[in-house]
Amino acid sequence: MMHSFPIRVYYEDTDMAGIVYYANYLRYIERARSDWVRQIGIDQLAMKAQGIVFAVRRIEADYIQPARFDDVLEVVTRLMKITPARMIMGQDVRRGETLVFAAKVTIACIGAGGKPARLPAELRLMPIAEAQ
Repeated sequence: MMHSFPIRVYYEDTDMAGIVYYANYLRYIERARSDWVRQIGIDQLAMKAQGIVFAVRRIEADYIQPARFDDVLEVVTRLMKITPARMIMGQDVRRGETLVFAAKVTIACIGAGGKPARLPAELRLMPIAEAQ
């Protein structure tokens, strides 16, 4: 399953060189993951009320091309691997056909005291995206 999330680069997203500040890509992909989770019907507030939350465990990031003020970007998210307590997602940020940023993100589910917890059943049953 692939998910697409549009982003427009605003002036506040850029650094002194006029390109997107590197940390903002992490914000972009976080927004896209949150939108994906909401779209598949998982209520993160209900999860939190049950004492379970998502946490980023690892990110591998590649900054490929700079994005600039007023660019229209698309964050494409795909589920690559899933275990009972962890999922690995591929996330690409594109400007049209141009790959700007690519990340491999490991998300864990944690419960009380930061201990590992099982992912929601809806996630554990999700189809895995084909390798790209």
